[in-house]
Amino acid sequence: MTASIRKGFEEVGNQVVFMGGFFKNSFRRGFEWNEFIRQCFIIGYKSFSLVGITGFILGFVFTLQSEPTLKAFGAESFVPSMVAISMIREIGPVIIALICAGKISSSIGAELGSMKVSEQIDAIEVSGANPMQYLVVTRILACTIMIPLLTLMADALSLVGGWVASNINGQFTFLLYFNKAFSALTFSDLITAVIKTVFFGIAIGFVGCYKGYNSNRGTESVGVAANSAVVNASLWIIFLDAIAVQLTSVFAYS
Repeated sequence: MTASIRKGFEEVGNQVVFMGGFFKNSFRRGFEWNEFIRQCFIIGYKSFSLVGITGFILGFVFTLQSEPTLKAFGAESFVPSMVAISMIREIGPVIIALICAGKISSSIGAELGSMKVSEQIDAIEVSGANPMQYLVVTRILACTIMIPLLTLMADALSLVGGWVASNINGQFTFLLYFNKAFSALTFSDLITAVIKTVFFGIAIGFVGCYKGYNSNRGTESVGVAANSAVVNASLWIIFLDAIAVQLTSVFAYS
């Protein structure tokens, strides 16, 4: 067995142990509610403008790009339905998760990495507190809750952006556009998207915490932790999305 393969197995084992520590500490007494609420504010509210603008522009640009093609086939009335289905099922959750991976996962990795380098995590442990419960559990749970909420908000704004793009030529009223958009959706579309974003949130929070919490000594490791957190979180999002699409297809046609 080569050194690289051995190192890969060790990394997987360390991540499994870290995830086990997260679940074990999630159900312990003394949950840090104040830190959890603070992390929800940082992850959710402070990402509101970035995610909202991204969602609006996605719907706006997607409509502008798709409308001429549908118009050529005489199917321009299907624009609201196409935008709604595409954004809520696939484009919205994946793009917003990738945006959050770049913003949130990197910041968590850099924050915990700097705390590791400056020995603040060791100081928390020496003082008798539980750094895993205080630093890791609160951040992963905050990501798990806030990422789906941010995605739903972005999906709603993407529909508004699609209506603005469609209404440049005065084709749809606001009520008509949203009636067509929601008539094409089913409850299972929304539930599937929300469940998917929950796992995206877990991946974003877990990768950021793991990379920062286990960063090496030295200031250089802080940047490495932030960079590797973004890369790994993005890969996990794409991987989880591929699994979700396969499972959705299996259940839809079974």
